Amino acid sequence: MIIGIVIGVALVALIGSVTSVKIVREYQRVVLFRLGRAVGLRGPGLVLINPITDRTSWVDLRESFLEIPHQTAITQDNAAISIDFIIFYKVVDPSMTVLQVQNFAAAAQNVAATTLRSVVGDMPLDDVLSKREDMNASLRVRLDEVTERWGVKVTTVEVREVNPPAGVLEAMTRQMSAERTRRAVITEAEGTKQAAITMAEGTKQAAILGAEGDRQSNILRAEGLAAGLEKILVVGRTLDRNTMQLQYLETLKSVGTAPSTKIVVPMDLLGGLANGLRSVLPTETSSGGDPQVKAELEYGKGT
Repeated sequence: MIIGIVIGVALVALIGSVTSVKIVREYQRVVLFRLGRAVGLRGPGLVLINPITDRTSWVDLRESFLEIPHQTAITQDNAAISIDFIIFYKVVDPSMTVLQVQNFAAAAQNVAATTLRSVVGDMPLDDVLSKREDMNASLRVRLDEVTERWGVKVTTVEVREVNPPAGVLEAMTRQMSAERTRRAVITEAEGTKQAAITMAEGTKQAAILGAEGDRQSNILRAEGLAAGLEKILVVGRTLDRNTMQLQYLETLKSVGTAPSTKIVVPMDLLGGLANGLRSVLPTETSSGGDPQVKAELEYGKGT
């Protein structure tokens, strides 16, 4: 009888020692209740409690996530869309997490659904589809305002999928096709414009180079003509009168072979011819020779 009592006491003591010792990990905390009152946090490490009067609630401090299933919301322009997203959160006050909310996951899911409808209702459909970052930031701020009183910090909100209605999808497809066609036309027009500009620039440069070449050619031709005339003038100054008269005769010969029916002869040319003939035929003129020659000589004197 005594041996049985001793064994029973030993078993009770062993069970009590086992239940009174708690090992708390680094990422965990224990909220300790003694006779129903919260007396603080315990951990990490070895924690001793009274199994008769104490009760514990475990809290995980690691960052966790909560998946919000598809929720139907109506945009500002009355388009019904289905959205699902993920909430990443972290416990910053374990005591408040235990004392202020009974089931954080369920509470956060319901708050997220109502907050999503509020955020989407303030945005048109195009912004919901294109401005994911703005919607994520707005959801995070609004959810964090609610979960802050529960000792939970919402770190990130990520919208995973947005499903617009079938009619909206068809309209978006047509709009995308029209937009791509517009971009193709604009790109082709820009290419044609650039090609025309390049061709015009090339034509302009070619005209400038051609004009510059003509100018240089005319300058060289004028310089050559001036040099030739200057050479002729130098050579002409060294010629005697008879040579010049012969040159006049060659000129008349060239004029006589021309197809023109009317010939204009300079006066100095006729005077030069008359003087030349007078110098060549002095004897015949003084003795009263041919009357026609005499007349021509008299004409030369008058001129």
